[in-house]
Amino acid sequence: MPIRETVGVDGTSIVYSVHGQEDARPLMLLHGWAQSSKCWGEQVLAGLADRYRVIAVDLRGHGHSAAPETGYADSANWAGDVNAVLTAENISGGAVLLGWSYGGLVIADYLAEYGTAAVDGIVLVGAITSIGRGELGGKVGSAMRAAIPGAMSEDPRTAIKALGTFGNALTGPVEGKGAQSQALFGASLATPPRVRAALFDRAASNDDVLRSLDIPALVLHGTEDTVVDVAAGRHAAELIPKAQASFWDGANHGPFVEDPDRFLRDVRGFVDNLG
Repeated sequence: MPIRETVGVDGTSIVYSVHGQEDARPLMLLHGWAQSSKCWGEQVLAGLADRYRVIAVDLRGHGHSAAPETGYADSANWAGDVNAVLTAENISGGAVLLGWSYGGLVIADYLAEYGTAAVDGIVLVGAITSIGRGELGGKVGSAMRAAIPGAMSEDPRTAIKALGTFGNALTGPVEGKGAQSQALFGASLATPPRVRAALFDRAASNDDVLRSLDIPALVLHGTEDTVVDVAAGRHAAELIPKAQASFWDGANHGPFVEDPDRFLRDVRGFVDNLG
């Protein structure tokens, strides 16, 4: 599992790992708010790396990537981070971008700035695609609303209590997920509070980007998502001309944690049919 590093348009160090065969179709994984590239879990990473060249990125401010003091409100920086990784990996076409939660917004940032020349398809998993007051593509659920603003606090007791309101939102009501739940909770706490806050302190409307998208998309969303409301997924599916939808009845915000096998089937089925 090679660990690699590149530099974004503003000089920020972006760290990512590469799994699978170098000559396979590139599949870039972009995690969510206050998480890291480890969120996917070994089973999902291995299941995808069997077929694809999986590139799991730590977003700026998260994991092993650098956490600059400013720049989180600039969509061009997020877009540039994705482009920097594609460029570093010599990928000029055929890639698939998969974004969970906030990762979907980063994909939209990239598409708005660079278009689809290097990308054959996108996968939006419990994702937002816009952010800001009144943006249907950024509608959050009850657990996220309950966590704000405490989840951004520098006081550890306040932050722990607020992030604890997520409960089993990231893992679902499935037995045997305790270790993963703790790891995801730990990643949230490890993300600097100022970064947690900065990611919400911006506005971006990408509905026009989705309407004009000329590549296929898979929208995968749990109907009981309490972090990103399923309405955001339905909004994206309605706007994207070549969208396929997989709405999981009863699933919460982490479908790849709740049912890794089903997640792999959905993603593989979509990617393998891109041609």
